[in-house]
Amino acid sequence: MRTIFACLFLCSAFAFGAAAAEPSEETIARGKALVEAGDCASCHTADPAKPFAGGKRIDTQFGGVYSANLTPDRDTGIGDWSDADFYGALRLGADPDGSHYYPAFPYPYFTRLTRPDIAAIRAYLATLTAFRSETPPPELRFPANFRVLMIAWNYLFFRPGIFEPDQSKGTDWNRGRYLVDGLGHCGACHTPKNIFGADKRGYAFAGAPVAGWFAPRLDSAERSGLKSWSADDIAEYLKSGRNGKSHADGLMAEVVVNSTSKMSDADVRAMAVYLKSLPAGPPEPAVSPPPEASMKVGAAIYGRFCVACHEADGSGAPRIYPPLPGNALLQSADPSSTLRVTLDGAQTVTTPRAPNTGSMPAYARDLSDQEIADVTNYIRNSWGNAAPLVTAEQVKKARAP
Repeated sequence: MRTIFACLFLCSAFAFGAAAAEPSEETIARGKALVEAGDCASCHTADPAKPFAGGKRIDTQFGGVYSANLTPDRDTGIGDWSDADFYGALRLGADPDGSHYYPAFPYPYFTRLTRPDIAAIRAYLATLTAFRSETPPPELRFPANFRVLMIAWNYLFFRPGIFEPDQSKGTDWNRGRYLVDGLGHCGACHTPKNIFGADKRGYAFAGAPVAGWFAPRLDSAERSGLKSWSADDIAEYLKSGRNGKSHADGLMAEVVVNSTSKMSDADVRAMAVYLKSLPAGPPEPAVSPPPEASMKVGAAIYGRFCVACHEADGSGAPRIYPPLPGNALLQSADPSSTLRVTLDGAQTVTTPRAPNTGSMPAYARDLSDQEIADVTNYIRNSWGNAAPLVTAEQVKKARAP
């Protein structure tokens, strides 16, 4: 649910002024919870000593952009923004001077936020420590560096509109949809983008590459989606960063630590209810078994390097080393996340609900490109798993900085 500019301007339009009355403590507390649900900290904190002061580089398909300073500093932050400025940033993707934000900031999702929630977010941000921190200019390639083109982008791809509950659905489903499709902006990472950086129509939550990782499918796809996950499985994953089927790694681990682990049980349950209702989207690719020679080499490598933690049958250790059979991310058409973990290693995310930890060593130096391809093919196509062939060339590209 990684956050590219998750709140870049989610809060980039905040101000001290324009409020007729001081917000209540209850409103501020609700705003804090909303900011956590929006995962603002993941994008807007480059220096832990300066939370929400921005300056973190966000890589996109067009180049790099930098997150904005969300603190109440009046010169470099958002301390002099009016209520209308703040509202326009979140709901319309517009800067106070009238220029348009780039869609790396997910205002196409935040447009669904209600006015009371926007006001609560603003109230909380006003309580932050103000830091003077200039936001570096975008580093985008031609022609994306011409911001005026966003006028055409918005005309083609942006449809503003506040969330409207579906009266035929229950309370949990509607709350979950508001969080997943709006504040949580899960599709910003989990929905593939077209050549213009907009959500690809007809591919909602079908999985997408993000900064060298692969944000997996969240629909009901058989092998690589959430079909085999229960609502309880999803809620536990969001709350603790792990469950009996998978662990959060990479960018999703950051989302869990900064956002979903801090959300209420009721809200993560609502998200789970909504996600379980999503139908399967585009069909998964047809899969042919890898060459027998590759599987044989992969089995030998697995026996040497992996079996001690993941067991001969791939079952792993409950909530420490994730199981491999039936693992949805492992069977994704795009193997980027599997390759990333194999090359660089991994650390089990630590949360209040799951404080114990485990780790996996990096194998970038121990194994060649072909060997990593072979063992990856083995674990992606054993114990009932089925996934497309991984090549040495893909591993070579994954190694590149």
